Amino acid sequence: MELKDLALPSLNAFASDYLTNQLDIDDFFHYSLTDEGKYNKRYQELMSRNFFRAEVADYIENYMEKYTLSIPIKKNIEAFRKEDSVVVIGGQQAGLLTGPLYTIHKVISIIKLAEEQEKALGKKVIPVFWIAGEDHDLAEVNHVYTLKNGITEKNTYPFYHPFKSMISDIELDTETAQSWVREIIESYGETEFTNKLLADTNEFIKRSTTFVEFFACLIHTWFHDYGLLLIDAADPELRKLESEFFAMFIDKAEEITAAVQSQQIHIQQKGYKRMIDMQEKAANLFYYDPKKKDRILLEVENGIFSGKNKDVSFTQQELHKCSRVTPERLSNNVVTRPIMQEMLFPVLAFISGPGEIAYWAELKQAFELFSMKMPPIVPRLNITILERGIATDLNEVGMNLETVLTKGTKPAQSQFLNSVKDDTIEGLFYEMKAKLNENHAMFTERALTLDKGLDPLLQKNRQFIEQQLDFIYGKVTDSSRKKHEVVLNKYERIQNSLFPLNAPQERMWNIFYYVNKYGTDFINELVQQPYTFNNEHKVIYL
Repeated sequence: MELKDLALPSLNAFASDYLTNQLDIDDFFHYSLTDEGKYNKRYQELMSRNFFRAEVADYIENYMEKYTLSIPIKKNIEAFRKEDSVVVIGGQQAGLLTGPLYTIHKVISIIKLAEEQEKALGKKVIPVFWIAGEDHDLAEVNHVYTLKNGITEKNTYPFYHPFKSMISDIELDTETAQSWVREIIESYGETEFTNKLLADTNEFIKRSTTFVEFFACLIHTWFHDYGLLLIDAADPELRKLESEFFAMFIDKAEEITAAVQSQQIHIQQKGYKRMIDMQEKAANLFYYDPKKKDRILLEVENGIFSGKNKDVSFTQQELHKCSRVTPERLSNNVVTRPIMQEMLFPVLAFISGPGEIAYWAELKQAFELFSMKMPPIVPRLNITILERGIATDLNEVGMNLETVLTKGTKPAQSQFLNSVKDDTIEGLFYEMKAKLNENHAMFTERALTLDKGLDPLLQKNRQFIEQQLDFIYGKVTDSSRKKHEVVLNKYERIQNSLFPLNAPQERMWNIFYYVNKYGTDFINELVQQPYTFNNEHKVIYL
């Protein structure tokens, strides 16, 4: 592997301005990415706050025991108990087979920034991954994309679930999951690593009863040597630790909404779109109905908390009791989740995706409501994996990698086809078509003077002739394309690998393709690259 940096524009306007230092940072965040002393300042701030270190450490130890605690993980759990340790944290939904590549990139980012800052600060910095098990968007986690006969296909896990259940509660059927995974891995083609990968993955499925457990099992297996700590945001045991913080959110529900809306107005005045869709009565909490396994977003009005359809209703006192007695029935939304994270963990830095940067900017006043500062928001590493064969194709068609990663190959492919097409035959085709249309129109005009009832038949005849002309011209064009199919296939391979469906590779492809082709050591090699957090795109040459 070889790592190279590449300057690419961000697809998100706000994130782009953030990364290029075009923002007045004090309007949106508490720390600037360009401030070289930001981590020292943040560390000192954290040392002035108190956290439930022992309780959170006990929770993580108990939660991760079922995955077997490696020595680095044990050391990090013990280090977390000490008052001078901090964490680098980030999270993601529990996608099947870990979801798109960017999930792996986020984990790597957490690990690498923790390593970097541990050396820089001379203090223990622990990598933590927050699994968003409380999320209920099944459609976001139940599929992977594969390539079949040159066409990108969405392969969805065969499971119908009409309720807004938390992903942590969605069961994984062993036989169905193994069959689905086998189909995915077999689509990648058989290699020397395929049989072991299938056997190992089947074993992970056997050990897992839910989507989240399967996800956690994979992440733990690949990253336990780096001391990565895992939490499940939907775990009832974690909710017990969050009980008093839920009570605070209940007390300040309307103030939190007002603070976010005030910040959103400020952001819009600066020319940016708001990211968080917030209703006037938002309570910024979900209630989970354990019988229906349905997650209900709460609203608040005149001290009454209820679902939008009034399917549940609580007084403030009743919801307070819920936070004390059954906190597992409460969960955070996009607004309160980051605040909850900061209350539980001494966060030196938060690793974010491009969209997360924008919505965190809307939370500044909400954080201040609790006398807290947001941590430095550090963009995750954006990585593209460039296989040797694709690099060869790029060189042979003369395409620039930066162009492919921003525009794909379709414009260049069209330009190539235009350069090799037969202009003469194209001209003759359009000339013949024009003359036939002209002659057919004259014929039709004369025929209708003899019998107006012939009009439908004449129109159908004209369409038939045009279709036949188009058909034969299509065959001629196909023949020309076939003549150049070797070159055209190169464009297709490049597009499919680096910019599938006109989207970044990391948003479409899954890590299992690469593990199947190169073995599990591939992930360790990815982690061990000399990354720098300089806001440039990382290209891994294989």
